Amino acid sequence: MLRIDVFTIFPELIEHYASSSILGRAQDLGLLEVTACDLRDGAHDARRTVDDTPFGGGAGMVLMPEPIYTAVEAREAVGGAPRPLIALVPQGPRFDQAAAERLCGLGGFSLLCGRYEGIDQRVLDDLCDEQISVGDVVLAGGELAALVVIEAAARLVPGVLGNDASTTEESFQDNLLEHPQWTKPASFRGMEVPAILRSGDHAKVAAWRRGLSLRATMERRPDLIEARGGLSDDDQALLEALARVEGAAESG
Repeated sequence: MLRIDVFTIFPELIEHYASSSILGRAQDLGLLEVTACDLRDGAHDARRTVDDTPFGGGAGMVLMPEPIYTAVEAREAVGGAPRPLIALVPQGPRFDQAAAERLCGLGGFSLLCGRYEGIDQRVLDDLCDEQISVGDVVLAGGELAALVVIEAAARLVPGVLGNDASTTEESFQDNLLEHPQWTKPASFRGMEVPAILRSGDHAKVAAWRRGLSLRATMERRPDLIEARGGLSDDDQALLEALARVEGAAESG
C-alpha cells in the first residue's frame, strides 16, 4: 500500500478527487491510502488562523509555522505523516516521472500545500524534508500540485491500473514521449487506422511504435533525447525503418 498524507487548508478538495476514479478504486482495493489533514486544526484561536503578514512588508499573507508544526506533529503522534514531508512550492525541483517512481517506491510520503504568498521559511528549512514544483507556473495554492503528485505516484502502484503494462508503455518511460494511439472504428470520415496496427505482427507493431516515439521526442522534446545520451544505433535503425514503412504506404 502507498500511504499519502496531505496537509492543506482545503482538505475537501483533496478528499473529493482522491475518492474518485482511479484513486478511489485504488483506495477501495486497499492499494492506496490518502488522508487530507486540515492545517486549521493546528490553529489555537477561535478564527482558526493559519496566516499572517510577512516580516519586512510586502503584499499578501504567509502561512505561519505554529499551525503547521502542530498539525504535522499531531498526525505523527497517531502514526501518520509518513516521511518524507514534501513542500509543494514554486522554487522546488521540478516534478517528473522519475520523481513519481521514486516516491511510489518509498511506500509513503506527506505533502504540504502552500497558500497565499508562501510558507514561513522555518517550516521549509526545519520541518520539511524536501520541496517539489510541478512546473514554472504560480498557482493559488498547492492542492492542484498535490493531486498531480498523488496521481502520478499512485498509478505506479502494482494493481492500481489493473493492467500493469500500461505504466511501461506511456510518455516519459525511457525518456521518450508515448507513441500515438488509435481505436475503433478502423475507418472514420475517410481517415484510416495505419495498416500495420491491423497486421497482427506484434514485433513489427512494437518496432513501429518505438520509432514513432523516438521521432515525436526528437521533434517536441529534444532535451529528453539529450538526457538519454543521444540516439543509439538501434534508435537510428528504427527511425530508418519507420521512414521506409511510411514511404511504402504513401507509394502504395
